[in-house]
Amino acid sequence: MKLCPYCHNLIEINWSYCHFCNKPLVTNLGEEPYESLSIQEELQRFYPVEQNEEDEIYFNVTIQDNEIDKLIQKIDDDLRSKEILGLPIPGSLLLEKSSLYYRKRDISNALKNLELAIINFKEQDDLLHVAITHNEIGLIQEEMGFFDQSIFHFNSSLEILRKLDEKLKIIKVLNNLGNVYFVIKDLEHSYNFYQEALNLSKQQKMEYEEVKTASNLIEILYLLKNFDRIKRILIRNEEFFEKNNDIYGIIRTKIQYGKLYFLSSENYDQAYESLNFALELVNSVNHNISVYLKSKIEWECFFYLGKIYLIWRNLEDAENSLLKSLEAVRTFGIEENINEGIVLEALTEVYLQKSEIDKSIEFYNLSYEIFKRYGDNLKTAEIKLKIAEIYFEFDENLAKAIEAFEEALDLYEDLGYIKEPAVINHKLGDIFLGEGIIETAISHFEKAKEFYREFHDDFNMKLLDEKIKSLKNPNLN
Repeated sequence: MKLCPYCHNLIEINWSYCHFCNKPLVTNLGEEPYESLSIQEELQRFYPVEQNEEDEIYFNVTIQDNEIDKLIQKIDDDLRSKEILGLPIPGSLLLEKSSLYYRKRDISNALKNLELAIINFKEQDDLLHVAITHNEIGLIQEEMGFFDQSIFHFNSSLEILRKLDEKLKIIKVLNNLGNVYFVIKDLEHSYNFYQEALNLSKQQKMEYEEVKTASNLIEILYLLKNFDRIKRILIRNEEFFEKNNDIYGIIRTKIQYGKLYFLSSENYDQAYESLNFALELVNSVNHNISVYLKSKIEWECFFYLGKIYLIWRNLEDAENSLLKSLEAVRTFGIEENINEGIVLEALTEVYLQKSEIDKSIEFYNLSYEIFKRYGDNLKTAEIKLKIAEIYFEFDENLAKAIEAFEEALDLYEDLGYIKEPAVINHKLGDIFLGEGIIETAISHFEKAKEFYREFHDDFNMKLLDEKIKSLKNPNLN
């Protein structure tokens, strides 16, 4: 017998959930989050250990920088000794050294050692480890926002693994490709890679990989609004995770339920309950997980709770939750993260409702820079338009409003959009007309009319036609 960590009643050791409070009694923390799947066995992110100790070390131990430095120094001594003796340099040592630099967040040295490891493994004709190292480089490049390079390394890894017929590792790299294409908003490629990984998992009867892949696929299904399929996957996943005492899986599923309720049915009470339940589970195992992993789990909980509080007009709790989400994103990210832009954008809505105009513009500009860095041109256009509207409606800074409207207009035109350029040109025409700058106003009205013509908005075409005629021939009025 033991005590339930939630209600403190006596429970049976083999229970997978508490029969008193109904909460899952899961203890397996030994799985990396599904968003990024490493295919390596030899490379440990912290330092090399026996396989049966790996999970405990990975999640339970925080190594200080000086301790990591000692381990790196030991590897350097080993490498120097082998070089002096003329012995071959084991690529595994370079992988190990890279993992230590990664733990220090010294990304340049982590990459440098991975690149040396690839050269080493190619010289030894060790194709499996060449593939493993390509995958590791891909994960780091993705985290740094170098998506083209990340895709190149994942594809290089996949090509080798297909030749070697390494089914499990193929599934992991397919997931990684799905992840990176998801980040750059290429949903078609992302969906196809996830689906291929899912099909292969089912074909090979790898139930755990199937569930993990389905968990990744859900993120695409949210955007495709395929909520029925999401629900089917979540029901199956929850059963699997409870049966296998997988707490990360349970937490992840509860977060995804929260997102499902928020996005599909607008059932904010249920979304709120699921997200808080996930946070309770995280707190119940707080002593067992690293700060890094905790932040990676919590950011979405706080983000969607912030959005719910915003809908409920509870601005103080909305701001507090979104700031916690922002802190979590900055904890697990190497550099500026695309998720940071998402959270910053949500915070602007809080500050607008609090009438803190300068702060809302500041946060919009911060999110704009992040989305621009990640190549999300549509989002940058949307944010620039919102900034223009704030300057025009609240800040009464006409010069900055015009500048932002024109920047937004250029972005939408570059994207090939029609409706937005029509509306922005129309708006700019009205602004210049109000300032008495007639020729510039007419120019924008004429551009707007042509855009309205393209999507057959006869009402606005006629309206602008009359306005242009009256401006060109004022004596006719």
